[in-house]
Amino acid sequence: MILKDKINTLKGIGPKKAEIFAKYGMDTLEDMLYFFPRKYEDRRRETPISELETGKDYLFAGKVISKRYGGNPYKKNTPLMLLVSDGTANIEIIFFQGRYIANLLQVNHTYTFYGRVSSNFARLQCVHPEFHEKGDAGDVRGILPVYPAVSGISQNEIRKLQVQLKSLYPCLEEWLPSKIVERYRLASPAYAIEHIHFPTDGRQVLSSKYRLIFDELLTLEAGLFYIKSDKPQEMEGIQITGDVEPFIQELPFQLTDGQKEAWKSIERDLCAEKAMARLVQGDVGSGKTVVAEMAMYAAAKTGYQSVMMAPTEILAKQHGASLAADFAKHGIKTGLLYSSMKSAEKREVLEKLETGDIQILIGTHAVIQPDVKFKNLGLVITDEQHRFGVNQRKLLAQKGKNPNVLVMTATPIPRTLAVILYGDLDISQIRTMPKGRKPIKTTLSDLEHRNQVYDFVKKQIKDGRQAYVVAPLIEESEKVDAKSAEELYEELKDKLKPYAVALIHGNMKQDEKDQIMDAFSKGAIDVLVSTVVIEVGINVPNAAVMVIENSERFGLAQLHQLRGRVGRGSDQSYCFLISKNESDIAKERNEIMCRTNDGFEIAEADLKLRGPGEIFGTRQHGLPELHISDLVRHGDVLEKAKDAAKEIFDEDPKLESKKYETLKMRMKKMFGEDLKLEL
Repeated sequence: MILKDKINTLKGIGPKKAEIFAKYGMDTLEDMLYFFPRKYEDRRRETPISELETGKDYLFAGKVISKRYGGNPYKKNTPLMLLVSDGTANIEIIFFQGRYIANLLQVNHTYTFYGRVSSNFARLQCVHPEFHEKGDAGDVRGILPVYPAVSGISQNEIRKLQVQLKSLYPCLEEWLPSKIVERYRLASPAYAIEHIHFPTDGRQVLSSKYRLIFDELLTLEAGLFYIKSDKPQEMEGIQITGDVEPFIQELPFQLTDGQKEAWKSIERDLCAEKAMARLVQGDVGSGKTVVAEMAMYAAAKTGYQSVMMAPTEILAKQHGASLAADFAKHGIKTGLLYSSMKSAEKREVLEKLETGDIQILIGTHAVIQPDVKFKNLGLVITDEQHRFGVNQRKLLAQKGKNPNVLVMTATPIPRTLAVILYGDLDISQIRTMPKGRKPIKTTLSDLEHRNQVYDFVKKQIKDGRQAYVVAPLIEESEKVDAKSAEELYEELKDKLKPYAVALIHGNMKQDEKDQIMDAFSKGAIDVLVSTVVIEVGINVPNAAVMVIENSERFGLAQLHQLRGRVGRGSDQSYCFLISKNESDIAKERNEIMCRTNDGFEIAEADLKLRGPGEIFGTRQHGLPELHISDLVRHGDVLEKAKDAAKEIFDEDPKLESKKYETLKMRMKKMFGEDLKLEL
């Protein structure tokens, strides 16, 4: 066997199981070696029943004294109760699939059990433990790995497959320079893989994890260094020096301190000889778009074109309308481009773009298509960057000759994490809100007070305001106990009479969604019932109430994004979280939402609650998936990995040395299409 062999090389894996493993990203033997345990079970010694404590997992043994059913013994789901004793005390063992289990456990036979111990009226219990007859082949001692669930594959099967892979350990050669291995006291790859799967004590687990976490974070940092170094640094950037004062003077408001500070950094970058590569990070409603408009104005006045890419048609059209109005008074022509445009309209936009008649283009992913050509592109802007991959951003930048790049995101993240996520960009944060913006009042409501929430909504509509109502589902579901948008729409049409209620969701045709949004923007619709399709980029200043049904089904960052749809005008705005599930994490989310409107504080809390893997762990968020490391918990290792990656790139900026071939392969595997790397 070799590392690159297909997974069906292993005994016990046929076509069906190979297909299952492939769904979990395991195609080769190497993939399976790097499928790490999520925890371990300590089965090194049996604990006497008299020493068992509730709430903990134990390995214990005992003889079956008696068996009884908790109902009709001929029904397979009837519970089976066993009384088990080891001479020191008794414990009750319960299996809910009683009829199936009954034949496997015999009275007066001794078995080894492993499971969580609980109590019921002072009697020790263990529900559905793993069990083996004392001394049989399955009755093993040691530290057993517990792997992430793989549908239809048991833990025992995965462990047996890992045993077959032991012969591959010698193939895992050291791939890091000896000076890095020695400085950071790293175990060898072979040792780390062997003892992550089959440790004999806790120290082996720690040293193995440390090596594997270091490897993963070094690969991540190396990829980000490579993306940064891949930019043609030596090429001169396009210098943009247009005076923005006339644009600022025409604004109907004063810039905030945060906007002024961000603009100073952008202006300095635009005037420099090297092309700008900057991220502007700001909370919902902090005024990032105005700062981007200032950059576009400066570009137009210097004789260059700009392009802004947005993640959705709704957002692109909204930007298109507002930018057209803002720039028309300055004689600057804008254009709009999106996939569902009529061919004739699209052709006209492309022609004007190529001749330079359009100075500012706003669009969706359509702007990175091959037929989109600019006359003299000087500035590239991506809005809601977390919706795009690194490669999409690069494709857009390639539309010009080393243009300036400005990236915007309304997803506030801690600065340290932003440096990692956007390692190829300089970072500006807008942390102040425009004057006159009142903090949104957020209230938690339970189902008993739900009618009072909608009475308040009705009063706000009567006073001339509009409202959003958000549901987690489009249609009713038997599997999920939550309100659907369709169900809510039918209910609120009656509840909120005589006011106009409309429904919008992701399954609708684009034209239909656009018509509804346009009507809501113009005030023809009073209440918009929606799914999270309105999470990003809908700006209706008159909307003053946000009601989020089943708020427990939304993440903290998502709740904050939804709340940001209101509070955009000068009136007091309100957000109601209607929750039916008071789990600990749901309670904590709701408390944070009611306590603060600060997106950066919410981002910190979200990272602690969910970890970065869930928040940034997918390719659409621009960061590769991490399997064993955690960007928050392993911050100390991250710093070391970053230093090691810098040392490697200082020595060999293009990784041309043969000794870095494995690192290049790991980078390519981690980043996929986001990294253009020759192997």
